[in-house]
Amino acid sequence: MPPFCYNSPMRYNVKVITRAKSNKVVEEQGRLKVYLTTPPVEGRANEALVKVLAEHFSVKKRQVKIVLGKKSRDKVVEVLASREIEGLASSDVEM
Repeated sequence: MPPFCYNSPMRYNVKVITRAKSNKVVEEQGRLKVYLTTPPVEGRANEALVKVLAEHFSVKKRQVKIVLGKKSRDKVVEVLASREIEGLASSDVEM
C-alpha cells in the first residue's frame, strides 16, 4: 500500500533579528530565533523570513505563512508540511 500524505499545519513562535551577519535559524526557549541579513524595510524582512524558514523546513515558500506580527519582531508563523504515513489509506482518516 502506498503511503498516505496529508497536510499538517504547525505554528511556531518566532523572534526575528534583522541586519544580522548571516541568515540562520536557532531553536531557543520554546521558539525559533531567526537571524536575517535584510533590514525591516517595506516588508523585505518578512519576505526573507518566509524564504529562510522554507529552506529550513524543506518546504515551498507558499507553505510558510506569517499569521501574526507582520510589523513586529515577535511573530507567529504557520508551516504547512506534508507528511507521509506508511500503511495508512485515505479511507482510514476522518476528514
